Amino acid sequence: MAQYFEVHPQNPQSRLLKQAAAILQAGGVAAVPTDSSYALVCRLDDKTAAENLRRLRQVDDKHHLTLLCKDLSELARFARVDNRQYRLLKLGTPGPYTFILEATKEVPRRLSHPSRRTIGLRVPDHRVLQELLALFGEPLLGTTLIPAGETEPLNDAAEIRDRYEKLLGAVVDAGACAMAPTTVIDLSAEEPALLRLGRGELARLGL
Repeated sequence: MAQYFEVHPQNPQSRLLKQAAAILQAGGVAAVPTDSSYALVCRLDDKTAAENLRRLRQVDDKHHLTLLCKDLSELARFARVDNRQYRLLKLGTPGPYTFILEATKEVPRRLSHPSRRTIGLRVPDHRVLQELLALFGEPLLGTTLIPAGETEPLNDAAEIRDRYEKLLGAVVDAGACAMAPTTVIDLSAEEPALLRLGRGELARLGL
């Protein structure tokens, strides 16, 4: 049964976020707000939690999951980044961008793309999620909360609780999100490639 945490979007109550972090630490999957839409998140190094997350979204191992990092230095632990890539990352973080990069050995092989050894990474620009990441102390594995068979992400925490109450460990309600996916840029090849145009503007990256 999901625990429901209603927090202030600008000044979230730390005691509630600590409880949500404890549920994640214990292997739970949570629905959390981001700067693009609500997302499902779990611990990076918990195989069972990651399998539960994929099952909830009904996606296979070829679907890029995303590491939600609190800053660029944390991101660099999990991806190989050269100077050209770093300049783009700096322009787009924090913000509604997901970058596909070559994963380092810090990323469990089961989480990277099975043939390409790449992973999606992003630094969200959302106060509640940033504070949760700081309290949790490490990146969270995430995916946009789009119900199976649908195309739009869920944006109402109460609806998320109603639909997933028996499947989630926690729902963090910070009000409505932007309800738009991130812009996805593949930086693993010679030239940046746009995989999905979402909330993040290409002009901000100089593309």
